[in-house]
Amino acid sequence: QVRLVESGGGLVQPGGSLRLSCVASGMNFRLYDMNWYRQTPGHQRELVANITSDHNKNYVDAVKDRFTISRDNVWARVFLQMNTLTPDDTGVYYCNTRYKGYQVWGRGTQVTVSS
Repeated sequence: QVRLVESGGGLVQPGGSLRLSCVASGMNFRLYDMNWYRQTPGHQRELVANITSDHNKNYVDAVKDRFTISRDNVWARVFLQMNTLTPDDTGVYYCNTRYKGYQVWGRGTQVTVSS
C-alpha cells in the first residue's frame, strides 16, 4: 500500500521560512513524479510545485522564487522549502503522487503564517 506522510508545518511569522517533508512508502519512489498541493481558506486545492522523476521542477506563479521543491530518492522523500512566507500562504499542504493511475494523498500538514 502506497503511503505519503507529511511533516514540517507550523506557525511562522510573515517573512519567515518553513521546510516541509513528505516520506513515501510502498512504491518505487524514484520512478514517480511528486507534487505539493495546498488548500488555502476559501479556495480549492491547488498544485503548488511539482518535481518529475528526472528532477525537473515546476511552480505555480504565486510561489516562484520563494519556494523550492526537491527530492531524495535514497530516502524516498520530497521536500518543499518555503521562504518569505506571507499570510496568503496559510493553508494545509498535501503531498501527492499518481501511482498506477490512482491519486495518492497524504493527510496534509498545516502551515499558518501570522504575526
